[in-house]
Parts: sequence; C-alpha cells; structure tokens
Amino acid sequence: MSDIKQYMQGVGQEARKASRLMAQASTNAKNHALENIATAVLIGSAKLIAENAKDVAAAKADGLDAASIDRLTLTEKSVKGMAEGLRQIAALSDPIGEISELKYRPSGIQVGKMRVPLGVIGIIYESRPNVTADAAGLCLKSGNACILRGGSEAIHSNRAIAACVNQGLREAGLPATAVQVVDTTDRAAVGELITMKEYVDVIVPRGGKSLIERISNEARIPVIKHLDGICHVYIDDEADLTKAVRIADNAKTHRYGVCNAMETLLVNANVAAKVLPELGKIYLDKGVELRGDEAACKIIAQMKAATEEDWRTEYLAPILSVRVVANVDEAIAHINTYGSQHTDSIVTENYSKAMRFLREVDSSSVMVNASTRFADGFEYGLGAEIGISTDKLHARGPVGLEGLTSLKYIVLGSGQIRI
Repeated sequence: MSDIKQYMQGVGQEARKASRLMAQASTNAKNHALENIATAVLIGSAKLIAENAKDVAAAKADGLDAASIDRLTLTEKSVKGMAEGLRQIAALSDPIGEISELKYRPSGIQVGKMRVPLGVIGIIYESRPNVTADAAGLCLKSGNACILRGGSEAIHSNRAIAACVNQGLREAGLPATAVQVVDTTDRAAVGELITMKEYVDVIVPRGGKSLIERISNEARIPVIKHLDGICHVYIDDEADLTKAVRIADNAKTHRYGVCNAMETLLVNANVAAKVLPELGKIYLDKGVELRGDEAACKIIAQMKAATEEDWRTEYLAPILSVRVVANVDEAIAHINTYGSQHTDSIVTENYSKAMRFLREVDSSSVMVNASTRFADGFEYGLGAEIGISTDKLHARGPVGLEGLTSLKYIVLGSGQIRI
C-alpha cells in the first residue's frame, strides 16, 4: 500500500509539472502532437491489436460477459477510428486563450473572461481501450495534463496506446508526462488518485453506476459525473404521429446499451389508442419487452405490468417502460420525478407546449421532435466527448473541449486607479 501511495504521488507530481507546460503550449504544437499520435496509432496497429488480444484472452478466461468483451476488443476498424478521432480533435478550434464578454466599465477599464485549462484531470474508466486515446486527445487539445486509470482488464491495450501518445507528445516538443496511464492494476491506485488534492484538479469517472457512485462518494476532488441515462420521449396529443413513431422507435431500438437510449415512453391519453398499437408491433417485432401502466396494458395485450421500480430503471437492454399520461403537465412531472437529468424529448406541433417542456424539464439535454440518441458530443458539433455530465455545476451535457476548461476574469486598463 505504501508503494502504491508513493507511486501515485510521483505520477501526480509529474502531471502537475506537465500541466504548467501544457497551459503554455501553442495550438500548433498541440495539433502536431495529435497528428503524431494518430500516425503512431496507425503504424502500430498490429502491435495494438496483439496487445489487446492478451487482454481479451484473459477476460474470456475470467468469464467476462460477451458485452464487456465486445467493448474491450480492438479491431483494425476501431484502431483506424481512434486515429480518425484524434485528427478530428486536431481540427477543432482551440478554446484556450479565447476572450469573451469584454466590456468597458465607467472607470475606463475593460472587463472580460478568458478560457483556461482546468490543470490536471484524473480519468477513471472501464473496458474500452479507445477511451485512452479519446481522453488523451481531448485533455491535450484543451491544454491539460491527465492521469488515466483504465480497467485492469485492458492493461496491455492501454499501455500500448499510451506508448503511442507519449511518442507523439515528445515528437511535438511537449512533455510525455502530460498523459500518464496508471501502470498498476491495484485498486488502491484509484483511492489515491481521487484524494490527491494537491496534484489533481478534477476527476472524471466513466463506467458503470457502481464505479461512478464509489468515486462520487469517496473523492476529495471535484467530480464531473453522470450516473444513469433514464431518458424519456413524450408523445403529445398535438404530435405528428408519423414523426412520433419514427422518433420513439429510433430512441429505443437504434442501440440499447447506451446512456442516451429511451427507457420510458410517455404517451398522451388522447392519442394512446392511435399510436401505441403501431409502436407496440414495432417493439415486439424487434424483441423489446414492454412494461406498462394499466392504461397501456389495456391497449397492448402482450405488455407486462410495470412496477414502481421500472420508472426508475436504466435498462440498457431491449426493455421499455410505457405510461399513459393526461397532459404535458403530467409528463413533465413524471420526468422530473423519475428521470436522471440526462436527455428527454417531446414530440408535438404545439409551440407553447414545446417551449414549456424545454423550460421546465430539468435535464442536461431537452429536445423537441428529435430522438434522444442525438445527445452526443459528435452530434452536437463538439467532436469527441469525455462523457455526458448530469451535474449542474461547471459542465452539463456532453463534455467536449470547453467542458475541460474554465473561465477567469481579465481586466484591461490604461492606468486607472480606484478612487
């Protein structure tokens, strides 16, 4: 334990030193590093896949489930995707140093805000080795240093990707220690990382609910987190039902195991008998298990009765809760009671109801006539994302480059003194 503490303290010290250099780095140097890393990833593709094969073999031997193994596995296509993601980050505007809201005050001074890096970001994640490249790229472009602690099941993959990242940083004249992968599978390293206040400025956990809850409960450092993705679509009685069917189908069945998939469908009582039979057939044909309230079960005979727990559950599976509501007020009340403040959508042609929904639903993304599956950094034009935050402070929604920065006030004067 003392060895782990000493090791993590050393990692933290190096990250802090590197963060000061990264804050000074030019846009050209950061973009050069990103291009170099992308090239190193492509050239090293065979080695990355070979190292990943060791992780996959060990995971299978340990009985890891099929979905987790799928997330863990690297292929030629996914390696190319990592490189492309890094190049997309290089193409994004550099937020560091941007000055906004510059205004003259009666004293003659100008007051504005400048965007600056957060400093050192600790990122804790599971399974997906591509997160190593994504997180490194986003932290690098936003002028931060980062400490990456991937899942023990991906240790060989993460080491190999980290070698490409460090090579690219060195070639661009930036400190290789700006991105450090924790080189131990000992869980005590996580406990150290989330309490090193003197070296780490923010923690970003990416993974299952239990991991995020543990980090949130034990961290002594601010955490950018999202817990559940209990997303809703509400079909209003003034909806275009053709739109409604397409949106409700896509929101649930486009992909099941993602945080922006719909988990509860709310339908206005005035249109439930018209739209639910068609949607029910679509869902049942695709193998989606339906769980509904009494009114919904009367319309779709194959539907099981929903429990109170169903309204609070993120299934991440082909299961959908369905509830019939009286009006938009009841829909908003349900979402604000049972939702997770992730993403919720209304389907309606009534402008006033749409605006009410946007104002009153307390979620990080609120939509009108669109699938919840659009709640994604790439779809929002942010490029890659570090995650989707359901917090209300600092960053909310998809966390891209700006979410990894802060603002400080700047004052420009010409000799003014306060009298």
